[in-house]
Amino acid sequence: MHDDSVTDFDADETLSALPQTGEREVEKTLRPRHLAEFVGQPRVREQLELVLESARRRGVPPDHVLLSGPPGLGKTSLAMIIAAELDAAIRITSGPALERAGDLAAMLSNLAEGDVLFIDEIHRIARPAEEMLYLAMEDFRVDVVVGKGPGATSIPLEIAPFTLVGATTRSGALTGPLRDRFGFTGQMEFYADDELDQVVRRASAILGIEIDPAASAEIARRSRGTPRISNRLLRRVRDYAEVRADGRITLDVTRAALEVYDVDELGLDRLDRAVLRALVQSFGGGPVGVSTLAVAVGEEPTTVEEVCEPYLVRAGMLARTPRGRVATAAAWEHLGLRPPPDYGRSDQSTLFD
Repeated sequence: MHDDSVTDFDADETLSALPQTGEREVEKTLRPRHLAEFVGQPRVREQLELVLESARRRGVPPDHVLLSGPPGLGKTSLAMIIAAELDAAIRITSGPALERAGDLAAMLSNLAEGDVLFIDEIHRIARPAEEMLYLAMEDFRVDVVVGKGPGATSIPLEIAPFTLVGATTRSGALTGPLRDRFGFTGQMEFYADDELDQVVRRASAILGIEIDPAASAEIARRSRGTPRISNRLLRRVRDYAEVRADGRITLDVTRAALEVYDVDELGLDRLDRAVLRALVQSFGGGPVGVSTLAVAVGEEPTTVEEVCEPYLVRAGMLARTPRGRVATAAAWEHLGLRPPPDYGRSDQSTLFD
């Protein structure tokens, strides 16, 4: 029997690695303040620690930092940690917000020495602003153009030495000249289950949630390698525990809650399973084009391509091929179906190369 008092939340949004409406305030509470508190990404953390410590000893701002990787892995948190470790102020903006060079010039001219400028989605910065950024990153100077036409004059404006931290989910979309101006690039990786378990336990302690070790491990296992999803699932399970249990999160409560929110044991949601089911039952396992597959599940092609496919590929259930998308034997098994006897061995086997 459905209880309307359980938080109404779209299951397809639950496992999205993108931040949802109203979620940023909760994320601020859960963000680590220093590198020592940051869970996961040991390689990036160690490299960044060396960069920051070296800059502190020399008394200069560190090299510009580029953080690259899928959404929800902690790029914004690391940017804030960089500022905290340097005891510096941080200014935050995003690539789409910098439409004109003047927008960037105004922001750069207001920076104090040693400040950190964080640009999220830096690959989406407008071309005029990007070209201004080149000079600012290299020479701590911007050229402001006054006037129009033949009478226009360029006035050089000195800016205080600063550290730019850029975050991108698509490093390949960055232009070469911009990428080359970063002194350090940190490639963020998906988290292991034991790291996500630490994330869940840390978040539950901050939020005052009583959770059993087996329950935190179960949430971590279904979180698709992404801390943001772990924290979101924890809050959804907490909602269930408060409404339909005694408030304590046990393994049984966790499994029941995640069933309500359509998150299965492998971390697949309703849309993921719909894509696999359409691929297997309607198209015989493929190959099929992403547009056709999207029509079959009633979604936009970009949603299927950017939200569902990355995890399905990583989970070994879907393969991208030149001829289209193909379901693997694991996809058939997850849906409780048996692939044809010759599946993956005939002409179709070449699609998995």
